[in-house]
Amino acid sequence: MHGVTWQTYVFFAVAAGAFGYSGYRFLILFRLMTSLKDQARPVRDIGKRIVTTIVNVLGQKAVLQKPAIGIAHALIFWGFIVITVGTLEQFVSTIYAGASFAFLGPFVYSTLLFLNEFFVAAVLLGVSYAAYRRFWVRPEGVGKSTDASLVLLFTASLMVSIVLMNSFHLLSEDPMILQYSGAFIVSGPVARALSGLGTSLETYGTLALVFKWVHMCLVLGFAMYIPRSKHLHIVAAGPNTFLKPLTREKGMRPINFEDEKITQYGDAKVSDMSWKDALDTYACTECGRCQDLCPAHNTRKPLSPKMLILDLKDNMYRNKAALLAGKTDEVTPLIDDNITEDVIWACTSCRACEIACPVFIEHTDKIYDIRRNLVMMEARFPPEVQTVFKNLETNASPWAFASADRAAWADGLEVKTMANVQSASNIDVLLWVGCAGSFDDRNKKVVRSFVNLLKRADVKFAILGTEEQCTGDPARRIGNEYLYQTLAKANVETLNKYAVTRIVTACPHCFNTLKNEYKDFGGTYEVFHHSQFIATLIAEGKLKPAKSPTKLLDETITFHDSCYLGRWNGIYDEPRKILASIPSTRTVEMKSHHDQSMCCGAGGGRMFMEEKIGDRVNVKRTEQALATRAGIIASSCPFCMTMMTDGVKSKDMLDKVKVMDIAELIDQATS
Repeated sequence: MHGVTWQTYVFFAVAAGAFGYSGYRFLILFRLMTSLKDQARPVRDIGKRIVTTIVNVLGQKAVLQKPAIGIAHALIFWGFIVITVGTLEQFVSTIYAGASFAFLGPFVYSTLLFLNEFFVAAVLLGVSYAAYRRFWVRPEGVGKSTDASLVLLFTASLMVSIVLMNSFHLLSEDPMILQYSGAFIVSGPVARALSGLGTSLETYGTLALVFKWVHMCLVLGFAMYIPRSKHLHIVAAGPNTFLKPLTREKGMRPINFEDEKITQYGDAKVSDMSWKDALDTYACTECGRCQDLCPAHNTRKPLSPKMLILDLKDNMYRNKAALLAGKTDEVTPLIDDNITEDVIWACTSCRACEIACPVFIEHTDKIYDIRRNLVMMEARFPPEVQTVFKNLETNASPWAFASADRAAWADGLEVKTMANVQSASNIDVLLWVGCAGSFDDRNKKVVRSFVNLLKRADVKFAILGTEEQCTGDPARRIGNEYLYQTLAKANVETLNKYAVTRIVTACPHCFNTLKNEYKDFGGTYEVFHHSQFIATLIAEGKLKPAKSPTKLLDETITFHDSCYLGRWNGIYDEPRKILASIPSTRTVEMKSHHDQSMCCGAGGGRMFMEEKIGDRVNVKRTEQALATRAGIIASSCPFCMTMMTDGVKSKDMLDKVKVMDIAELIDQATS
């Protein structure tokens, strides 16, 4: 039979209904997304973005970071691409009986049939592993999801319907199929197993038709289901990947306080969010990788990055009518029974969630913007933060130390200030000391050690002294953007007054702010973390580590990665190169290191907040360090130094384990 048949009309009716409904649902989602604010970040480097999208969507690079489930997902994804070609052929042959893709030629068509069969098996294998993992292994991050279970059932049913359709076609001795029988590597054996049914060729043909329709109806049903399910990420992940930040380095988006049209600072409602935030929620795969790495979640805090994204999406869906009608006054607040203040304040801004996410959702930006609203619009924040704000306003430091004492740490070292040298042209680099280096007794020793190294290497440097103020990082991460900008602009003015171009600092938080965020306020500098600077001095032969005469360094050392050095700026190798250069030391990695490293718990302003819920983050990280049995825990951040020292103290191990900065270690090795 060839040409238009009753199946043609039935298919058009069913397909029109399915695709019409699916298209309508996607249109609503698009309108909902575009009802939100414009995304301020410009889209540049289109070529790089296309390559990034191809590598991560078609190549599944990010998904494959977890090999086992990544391979399973990749098999399912690649399988669907190939199998979709076969599905299109079924659509075509239903619209016009007798039509097929055989016109492509025997070799191409047989290859297509073979690949279709191969990937049917591959998809079934991937689905089987995913089901095993979900229902038997049950990793916490995956959670319990009826939606996900239905998707697995849908997928498996699609594959089974293809195999049965092809098997019964073979049994019906359809001449068109029989000439390519060698390509049916899965359906062929199944057909031989089913041949024992002993029914007529006509019945086999009818069964083939039945399963063809089962397959097509499953496909059309899946198309209707996608807009309402977690598999919306099939559509949203590509655009979200295309729009991802192309570099590891990323600064917070500034607020233009001079724009009088802006009356809302931060996000109080979903209507205050951007369309990119909405796209992020659409793209979420609910895989739980973000939750698995989150230090807050892993210490029994109420924050789960996955649930935050899903709760934001639910909030948007609940307010759909008001958003589409433009009635933003009727939109309900973001802070509710699901997204509580404790959820928002639990974040350490470590970015483990963003690094883990296979579809490049930006969780931290959303938390920052909700904090901005809580702080600047509603004055709702942990009570201890009020003291931090007051100190920053009056002393330009988060602690209650007089700014006149900011350079007291350098007594006896004969360190020059910029006021002494007059211009940056007279030095090699400006040393940015930071608040911890200036006022914290333990971290003063770190900066003094670094100064010793600079002098041994004949590096010309100076400090700002009393002219230096806090970079504003704590204020910004907590949500007080206005206070941050006040400090930032003052610092930029001072730095530019001396024509500073090169800066080195031992604090990753200062490093990140100076390097990635001051450029928004006219401060563009070449900024080095002291680990980078020391590593370069060693490589150039200006510092030559040797065995410590005190045998202090005859120890095994484990290195703790700072989040703002590693996940925020991609610096992992330099600190390890420094440790490797010390002849008498041995290094060992903790269970969690590099991108997978656990936060110390101090970032995102948490350094200045009480930890009242769950376990202490720094203690859990310290336990990972102690498990290595290393005698020294090496650090490259003043906050990490404080948190790890407190953790060691809580375990009564101060007499056995030392916490030292890499600058102190090299100072010992080169003295």
